[in-house]
Amino acid sequence: MPHDVITPNLLIEAYSSGLFPMAEGREDKELFWVDPEERGVIPLDDFHIPKSLAKHIRQNHFKITLDTVFQDVVKSCSRPARGRETTWISERIETLYTGLFKRGFAHSVEVWEEDELVGGLYGVSLSGAFFGESMFSTKTNASKTALVYLVAQLKAGGYFLLDTQFITDHLKQFGAREISREEYKMRLDYALRQKRTEFGQFSIAASGADVLQFITQTS
Repeated sequence: MPHDVITPNLLIEAYSSGLFPMAEGREDKELFWVDPEERGVIPLDDFHIPKSLAKHIRQNHFKITLDTVFQDVVKSCSRPARGRETTWISERIETLYTGLFKRGFAHSVEVWEEDELVGGLYGVSLSGAFFGESMFSTKTNASKTALVYLVAQLKAGGYFLLDTQFITDHLKQFGAREISREEYKMRLDYALRQKRTEFGQFSIAASGADVLQFITQTS
């Protein structure tokens, strides 16, 4: 699709229909729509935190922020990393999602070690659905910590659906599973009918122990 056709409004309509865009590479100007037969999701009421990660989170190694450096998170997610030498996050995608962020439809979770951004994730938020787009990490457990804090925010905000698009071994350890396109769209329809959702309800100043306790109590 020509790059000047897709707008933030069209992105919102696409997500509401179960579609999401990708690009072939960072410099690619064209985008294509994806609608997988099998969709990755993490059930919020069955979120699993590995014991080693829980121990690390309790030790409060990182500082967490929300929506403070959204574009930096997207840029970091687009950079090559071990096991991910190419990227689907083109400059056009970066611009589009920054537009969604400015309108309140996209959010980021940022992980800091002192003053250095060492991990994070970003995604799209519509009613009771959160569509995870990408995550990055330059320090052990940084992106995993971001995901744990994301789940706490979604639970506190009354979300129903956490869409991961695809399944990876990284996500499987948290309880991610694949569901059919048909089941996904039923869950999406239900999530989009939920009106009382708000991102950022869980205190980012909470200790790691408090985050873990909250997630356990609400599962």
